[in-house]
Amino acid sequence: MEGTNPVNKKLAAALSGGAVLVLALSGCGDSDEDKLNDWAKSLCGQIQPQLEKSVKAQQTIVSTAADGKPEEIQKADSEAFQAIADADKAIAQALEKAGPPPVDNGEKIQTDAVKDLNEASKSYEELKKNIDGLDAKDQSPEGLKEFSEGLQKVADDLGKIQKEGDGALDTLLSGEVGDAIKKQDGCKATPSNGSEPSTA
Repeated sequence: MEGTNPVNKKLAAALSGGAVLVLALSGCGDSDEDKLNDWAKSLCGQIQPQLEKSVKAQQTIVSTAADGKPEEIQKADSEAFQAIADADKAIAQALEKAGPPPVDNGEKIQTDAVKDLNEASKSYEELKKNIDGLDAKDQSPEGLKEFSEGLQKVADDLGKIQKEGDGALDTLLSGEVGDAIKKQDGCKATPSNGSEPSTA
């Protein structure tokens, strides 16, 4: 088991870093502003359950990282990656349904964010396949070493997904669109214990 926990902690840390994108939604007019606020309220009302699902999944990975056994880590990470993939896909669908935000370049902002979310969803499904493919039952030193190395690759891949997926969502969450989203209670997704996932 030596070596497995530190690697899973790295995976948890990578995920926690990326969680800023989701948690960025939990930040604390004229007629155009009213239209934008109405759009944001409509969107946030649809995606709040998905944001909560994603945050809960991230928490699961972080909590299992501390002292989970290989099979527990594999099961928790697999279920969490699937939950995040499902949440990203559902948020993309909600964003499509909400239509473009009523701002300049709103259509491009919407299209880019939907594309980004769908790509992220596929990437998390791929991570699930990779974690499912590891042998968590072999408790021999060699088996634990292979599991740890496989987990390291998943953590590295996760880091790439987080880095590559920042662009379009950053655009969605910046400027006047981001300000409108951050005002909505429906887009406040916080961990159940009231604290952000640890990066330890």
